[in-house]
Amino acid sequence: MVITGFPAGMFQTNCYIVAADRGSDALIIDPGQDAAPKVRELLAEYELTPVAVLLTHGHLDHTWNATELCDEYSIPAYIHPDDRPMLADPGVGLGHALGNLIGSMVFREPEKVVEFVDGEDVEIAGLRVAVDHAPGHTQGSVLLTLDVEVPAEAPDAGDVADSAETTTVPVCFSGDVLFSGSIGRTDLPGGNHQQLLDSIAQRLLPRPDHTQVLPGHGPQTSIGQERATNPFLTGLTPGPAQTGQTTDTSKKGRFGL
Repeated sequence: MVITGFPAGMFQTNCYIVAADRGSDALIIDPGQDAAPKVRELLAEYELTPVAVLLTHGHLDHTWNATELCDEYSIPAYIHPDDRPMLADPGVGLGHALGNLIGSMVFREPEKVVEFVDGEDVEIAGLRVAVDHAPGHTQGSVLLTLDVEVPAEAPDAGDVADSAETTTVPVCFSGDVLFSGSIGRTDLPGGNHQQLLDSIAQRLLPRPDHTQVLPGHGPQTSIGQERATNPFLTGLTPGPAQTGQTTDTSKKGRFGL
């Protein structure tokens, strides 16, 4: 299995490359500003052939180089329909102040766009990627999850695990829904703080603690780590919308757009 990534652009957005193995087909997740050169470098290093760009949401810091890479490799971009308009008009997701960042630049959709469907499994590049709609940061934010086989740990410190034994670890690309120690901002058009908390409670907190979270900004974390230490999740419980609970709406997420 190949999962590698790097931060790119002025917002240091994490772009990821995912493949079943070296020399196989690959997925590009969230190629933001200035990501394309490093994407090409990693594809060459691992001898990978890209077959799709997957977008966790439509904010420009996650999509900036999507059309360039899709056109170069003749591959589709996948995005939730609620965020699709941002591909051609990123300003609609930025608001007036941040919209000034793009000035007179012109954007367009890739030649082929595939719309994610909530609850579907996308089978591509020899992988099965589960799609969960998680609105709040944007209305079209999604969580992308796949199961990764890793060597099983030895049962005791002094034992050596059978090298043939493996265990399954869920890996979730969370975009700007959940970060290490924080959550996504909700002060841009389409953002809703309570909706984001409900998405986290319904879509992330029910997952096992060992679920690895690869966010749109910042370092890798896990559901268990965030459940125990993330101050934005205080008072949240797994399950349906948290309408009966009091949450601190004065807290605001951070990182990126």
